[in-house]
Amino acid sequence: MADSNTSNNSIIVRRSANYQPSIWDYDYIQSLRNKYVGETCTAQINMLKEHVRTMLHKVVDPLEQIELIDILQRLVLSHHFEGEIRRMLEDLYKYDQSGDTWRKENLYATSLKFRLLRQHGYNISQGVFNIFKDEKGKFKACLCEETKGLLSLYEASFLLTESENMLEELRNFATKHLREYVKQNKDNTLSAMVTYALELPLHWRVTKFETRWFIDIYRSREDMNPILLKLAEMDFNMVQPVHQEDLKQVSRWWKNTKLGDLVFARDRLMEIFFWSIGMIDQPQFGCYRINLTKVGSMVTIIDDVYDVYGTLDELKLFTDAIERWDINAMDQLPNYMKICFLVLYNFVNEMAFDPLKEQGLHIIRYLKKAWSDICKSYLLEAKWYHSGYIPSLAEYLENAWISAATPVILTHAYFMVTNPITKEALDCLEEYPKLFYWSSMILRLTDDLGTSAHELKRGDVPKSIQCYMNETGASEKDAREYVKSLISTAWKKLNEERVASSPFCQIFIEIAMNLARIGHFMYQYGDGFGVENQKTKDSILSLLIHPIPHSEMSSGNSNTTPNLNIN
Repeated sequence: MADSNTSNNSIIVRRSANYQPSIWDYDYIQSLRNKYVGETCTAQINMLKEHVRTMLHKVVDPLEQIELIDILQRLVLSHHFEGEIRRMLEDLYKYDQSGDTWRKENLYATSLKFRLLRQHGYNISQGVFNIFKDEKGKFKACLCEETKGLLSLYEASFLLTESENMLEELRNFATKHLREYVKQNKDNTLSAMVTYALELPLHWRVTKFETRWFIDIYRSREDMNPILLKLAEMDFNMVQPVHQEDLKQVSRWWKNTKLGDLVFARDRLMEIFFWSIGMIDQPQFGCYRINLTKVGSMVTIIDDVYDVYGTLDELKLFTDAIERWDINAMDQLPNYMKICFLVLYNFVNEMAFDPLKEQGLHIIRYLKKAWSDICKSYLLEAKWYHSGYIPSLAEYLENAWISAATPVILTHAYFMVTNPITKEALDCLEEYPKLFYWSSMILRLTDDLGTSAHELKRGDVPKSIQCYMNETGASEKDAREYVKSLISTAWKKLNEERVASSPFCQIFIEIAMNLARIGHFMYQYGDGFGVENQKTKDSILSLLIHPIPHSEMSSGNSNTTPNLNIN
């Protein structure tokens, strides 16, 4: 299917990706309601938090401490207790350095402690696992029966860096025996957790997206603490209306821009807002999520301008206008591009105002550079497509990590969350730091695994899989395995960056990590973004629309949201 436009007495035949309209219409979003608000709910959740805070102060057994921290993280409650958790981890790290004995030959405890300390930036050596080797250097056979320990070991192994071969061996060892366990045990809680982990490890998942699943799993566990469960359910339901109000606000912005009227492009506001929660989920950061949703929406529209709708001549004009960052450059653009340019121009200039006002810093050149770079990368891909050129894998990736949009998203995110902005960080932004590169590489490669077949059918530049096949003669299956190996390597590099000396604050580093994780979530079962599939829809309903129902809580309200007319 193609669109035809008449311009200067000539007919322009345009491509179409046949994107379907959004299933989340404006009126539906504005109608969302949730009763988990008000003083009664606030008083109840504050009381539960005090119970947990007391629990954190009273627990002294090191294993119970790390188990409690892990549960709080997986229930997305840890941000309520950051001070207490930091104190406990600091003490546990000191004990580790002095040779604590509480976890000696306890595979579960050692692995869990290793993972938590690494997650929080502590330098803990893979050598802690040497105790589980026999005199021949092999992992002890008795470990094969310790399924809970093997699962903990498997999860810990994904925080490895590139030189840590023993952690790679540990992962392979654990994976083999966990798969055997699942074959024999299909109907218990531990088996469900093992199956889930083998699909995708915890370190590669966006914890917020998994909250609802884990609450259900935790409810069925023998060691479930009813106070923690109640707090998790209350917190989940009370955060939901906060997100809904943010969503309504950005939905009004989207409607006012008229970008949704550009029918050739994807209207994926809901999915992009969902992404923004994955990047930074704490309820107090609503303004960041709103702005990140705006950035993502403009990236998506401009991507479709280059991929689908614009002629090569129009794309060159648009790229030039972005590089010049001159409002007068709009005059030479067709109307649909004028809308895109002006919305982007106004947003960037508005975003630059607060740093100028509060810190005396003029940041437009950094934001403009990020948009100029991504448009140039889109233009190069358009030229490849129109000429039929198939790049080498290295040539493709050199451009594709920019076109994945991570640099433009993270550049904006840095200025959103950072105060004060430092000269050292600004110097890094000039060329983009490795943190950006490896996060972007994971997002790009997971995207390629999930979308390349669909995009090639509609007409698009070859992706990493096709470039590798063309270059080496490999089968598609082998090419996919090679791309997966590149993702594993990129994660090792990203793990190194998260603990390296950095000019960036911890919250920003976590945003960069989460952006990589979103790639796994969104493209694990195909294109969960461009094509609104069941997995993405169910996740949005679970996280943003439906509270945990009354029957699953000791007290509360039933689902009070309006019906959504989708299959």
